[in-house]
Amino acid sequence: MIIAETDRLIIRHFNENDAEYVLKQLNETSFIHFIADKGVRNIADAIKYLNDGPISSYQKFGYGLNIVTLRCSGEAIGMCGLVDREELKYPDLGFAFLPMYWRKGYAKEACEVVLDDARGALNLDVVLGITLPDNHSSNTLLTKLGFIPKGTTSLYGTENNLYEKSLKI
Repeated sequence: MIIAETDRLIIRHFNENDAEYVLKQLNETSFIHFIADKGVRNIADAIKYLNDGPISSYQKFGYGLNIVTLRCSGEAIGMCGLVDREELKYPDLGFAFLPMYWRKGYAKEACEVVLDDARGALNLDVVLGITLPDNHSSNTLLTKLGFIPKGTTSLYGTENNLYEKSLKI
């Protein structure tokens, strides 16, 4: 299912055919450092991650992480979407891109349309943003997207910066 399209990107739900991209993204040094080591080491692990994570989330909540591909080539470059965590009152915006696609505006572009979908199709009022204090790029992006700093929160044993964005017009 396509969530949104821009001039440069297509954002759609993950499916099992995206396992190769997931394997690559989840083993990037930056992903492991700034997000987590998900223990995905082969295609079977990636398929399990997809089924237990994003695909399950679509069925349970109507949203989840999505794959971001280049419109011109179909190449997978990142992921962006909403994550529902028991520990948090509202869904949070999650995003990760392969390093070769950083600093090209793709993350901001994908996040903007995911937030538009959250406001419109999903009718959500508030979305959170969570990132490590030393993840300067993600902290900056959340601020550019209009997220307001709300202090810190401990999540999975790590202290994170907490942001909040009202989607009410």
